[in-house]
Amino acid sequence: MRKKVLSTAYLLIVFSLVCKAQVHGFVKDGEGTPLPGANLIWMNTGSGVTSNEKGAFSLDKPRNSGPLVVSFIGYDNDTITVADKDAFLEIILGEGLELSEVSVTARRLGIMKLRSSVMNEDMITSAELSRAACCNLGESFVTNPSVDVSYSDAATGAKQIKLLGLSGTYVQMLTENIPNYRGAASPYSLGYVPGPWMQSIQVSKGTSSVKNGYEAIAGQINVEYKKPQTADVVSANLFASSTNRFEANADASLRLSPRWSTMLLAHYENETKAHDSNNDGFADIPQVEQGSIWNRWAYMGDNYVFQAGIKALIEERRSGQVDHKGMMSNNPYLININTNRYEAFTKNAYIFNKEKNTNLALILSGTFHDQDAGYGNKLYEVEETNVYASLLFETELSKRHSLSTGLSYNYDGFNQEYRLGNNLDMPVKNKPNESVTGAYAQYTFNYQNKLILMAGLRGDYSDEYDFFVTPRAHIKYNPNEFINFRLSAGKGYRTNHILAENNYLMASSRSIKITDKPVQEEAWNYGASVATYLTIFDKTLNLNAEYFYTDFKKQIVVDMDTNPYEVSFVNLDGKSYSHVFQVEASYPFFDGFSLTAAYRLSNVKSTYNGKLLEKPLTSKYKGLLTASYQTPLGLWQFDATLQLNGGGRMPNPYLLDDGTASWKERYGSFEQVSAQVTRYFRRGSVYVGGENLTNFKQKNPIISASDPWGKNFDSTMIWGPMHGTKFYIGVRFNLERD
Repeated sequence: MRKKVLSTAYLLIVFSLVCKAQVHGFVKDGEGTPLPGANLIWMNTGSGVTSNEKGAFSLDKPRNSGPLVVSFIGYDNDTITVADKDAFLEIILGEGLELSEVSVTARRLGIMKLRSSVMNEDMITSAELSRAACCNLGESFVTNPSVDVSYSDAATGAKQIKLLGLSGTYVQMLTENIPNYRGAASPYSLGYVPGPWMQSIQVSKGTSSVKNGYEAIAGQINVEYKKPQTADVVSANLFASSTNRFEANADASLRLSPRWSTMLLAHYENETKAHDSNNDGFADIPQVEQGSIWNRWAYMGDNYVFQAGIKALIEERRSGQVDHKGMMSNNPYLININTNRYEAFTKNAYIFNKEKNTNLALILSGTFHDQDAGYGNKLYEVEETNVYASLLFETELSKRHSLSTGLSYNYDGFNQEYRLGNNLDMPVKNKPNESVTGAYAQYTFNYQNKLILMAGLRGDYSDEYDFFVTPRAHIKYNPNEFINFRLSAGKGYRTNHILAENNYLMASSRSIKITDKPVQEEAWNYGASVATYLTIFDKTLNLNAEYFYTDFKKQIVVDMDTNPYEVSFVNLDGKSYSHVFQVEASYPFFDGFSLTAAYRLSNVKSTYNGKLLEKPLTSKYKGLLTASYQTPLGLWQFDATLQLNGGGRMPNPYLLDDGTASWKERYGSFEQVSAQVTRYFRRGSVYVGGENLTNFKQKNPIISASDPWGKNFDSTMIWGPMHGTKFYIGVRFNLERD
């Protein structure tokens, strides 16, 4: 028996030595749909294969082979450098101009610059999302140098994205290229998207395509969810943190036939304990209990593609004064926010000619958002209905010319009831609504993938603001495969739903003043960037430098400077702009190890009561350093991120009784470190990590916390983390599809 075992082991060793290296993986499109029949050929050889009906492939890697060329009718070619002896590739081909070209070494890249896209776009893959806790969308940008996520106020836990130095309301949020999370959903929407549900995130900076509307002023963030036709049979994620937060996620997909598939996704989270680490009597982290469920369907035909889904979310958010050592007052200041949200969508596409990518698509979606919020005695209750429809036609006129046209309709309806003071007056009721009908045309010229010009023009009619025109243009030029130049210019518009988008400001004693005739916001955005890919010691150094300028012509200014006891929403009277310059570099120093460094400098100013001032609570700079290492067998992964957050200006303070200022004129810089260790197994992984390991906390984030019913109470002066070091542990499980 022993001889047989030794003989078998010897034969296996010999076989492994003489066998050629294997490369295998999947070919998919930008939405995660498999591409059967894609060609994969080693450059300058006749060796290659074709992906099967699942988009899967496996081929030998010849010695001294060149790059792997991937092609599929209707998609741009992708050229991939495979440095591993044995590699697993998940190749994403972009339609037309959305090509993703990546260099694969020991592992998939986490953040990929879409090299052949005419726009300045990054893709955050599932590999990057797994490098941190990533319990929801708001926690997905820890390692991203372009996107900041910070608290909007210190009492409710509302968070906002900042892109190009501008708040998240100027970033168009999309889910699978459908506009989403508008109006009343925006203050807390970053917590509505569970991390384990996401397949990837696309971040587009500056003006974008006119296809998805006129709203993207600072950029777009599009979330791609797991697809029933490509997802694992079963996957789950369990999570727990030292702040007594517990979370469970699970999804399961079922292939009913070669063309029909369905999927069910479920999520539950509960922050079970109120925390008051700075002993100011207020919760540092709100108690949030949330549950959501989503059922989606897909039909993948030869010429007809159909997707549909329905989703429900229920959330209870509790914050305010906590029973600190049994000293809670008889009339505590409490914050209660109850949310019920329902979404439904359908996508239909008919492909007339695959070779010319000629297709007609119809997208329909509807959302109902019901929120009841109480801030002390203040009240904001809203029912918001959104209806969206888009009809798109695309075709390639020739190899160099392509055209995209479409029609769109968007409706936002609000049923609001609110009380802006603590004096128990009768609530005010109103029902603002807006309908916008639009049409667009977008032309693209592509000269051998070296020079790409894209020009788009759309016209929209709003029953609130009449007719307006949105022009946008992009240029990309790459004289060779090592450098890309991009230029962009375009206009954006936005309707400001003031109370719906800013109701978290009611968690403060500041009175709220709103202009009688708010304007439709209007801004121009200009961008320029250069990206280079240099080969150093047989590895690729990625360098990127970019500059964006946003110039507002009309804007609703949030003025917290003119009167420190008031927040005013007024029409811009003067200048308002944003200058942002960013550089970043990434390099795989050795097998399994990569390092990324980035630095961003911002100059954001607006006019407040006739004075041009820095935008308050906006950091002047940000530095980021991320390191990641995976052991040769891929069993262990180590990730660490260092953030350097620059200081900024505070709104004008009021004076205390002794004549001193209530807060300093500026806040200083601070550092944060996060780290995670992951152990991979055949069907899952276990991960442990820590956030804010420097234990930095903003002192007194809530002004006059001891007297929340008084005139000095203010929870909006937040610029840093409110809680210290947090540790977490999680388990992931997945059963892959055969």
